[in-house]
Amino acid sequence: MSEFLVVTGNSGAGRSTAANVLEDLGWFVIDNLPPALMGKVGELADAPGSAISNVALAIPAGDSVPEILEALAELRSSGARVRILYLDSSTARLVQRYESTRRRHPFGDMGLEEAIEGERLALEAVKAEADVAIDTTDLNVHQLRDRLVELFGAESPGDGMQTKIISFGYKHGLPIDVDIVLDCRFLPNPHWVEDLRPLTGVDEPVRDYVLAQPLTAAFLERLERMLGLVMPAYVQEGKSYLTIAFGCTGGQHRSVAIAEEVKRILERGGHEPTVQHRDVQKASTSG
Repeated sequence: MSEFLVVTGNSGAGRSTAANVLEDLGWFVIDNLPPALMGKVGELADAPGSAISNVALAIPAGDSVPEILEALAELRSSGARVRILYLDSSTARLVQRYESTRRRHPFGDMGLEEAIEGERLALEAVKAEADVAIDTTDLNVHQLRDRLVELFGAESPGDGMQTKIISFGYKHGLPIDVDIVLDCRFLPNPHWVEDLRPLTGVDEPVRDYVLAQPLTAAFLERLERMLGLVMPAYVQEGKSYLTIAFGCTGGQHRSVAIAEEVKRILERGGHEPTVQHRDVQKASTSG
């Protein structure tokens, strides 16, 4: 059976860029496909003698959400493995992109911001079914490509569950493309230790300080037990991607050290997680 990756999301969030990257990675890509034709493509891909194995379908959203949901159900009923990549972006950034291209938003005749918010609301049912969501608000073309290569560049895109760990600072906003969020602000803050303030959680002095706290040991022990329970269950349910985020105030110290330690814990359990420190390069004023 062929494997299908449906790429959709907010208009202007990077669907066509994603389609180009996936094509470079060896996927058979059909961009701007009407949802009603998804089932037909599935029949052709699984026809006897077909050499197509991994198919990416870039589906425009607009006002066709009911058709997308119906087509997804039809494609899944064939027995094929279907995953959904959902691309999102902030309203302000989408407004910038549309104003720079002077293109009309496809979601009806209304003001630009109203159209963006209307489409976002309509797409909630599709986003709820997504296997992985990417927030492209602060990503340039090269960064989006790197994220897609990380997710879909393996020779066997459908094998196992890819796990990503993110550290972030609440002062810079909560990441939207994550599955599990854990708040590390209950731990003592290295920011208030003068010698540690200019360092980050990847530096040994900060790491040692964070891990030496009695609360840290108890937290990590319980977290390891929880992940040992839920991760095999996610795999059994067919989840392809899991993103775990750790937050502190500035995303410099506590969340970074904890993310690195959780990476080591998961590696001991046979997993191969990747780590991203989203805000570590941003100037810290509160740790």
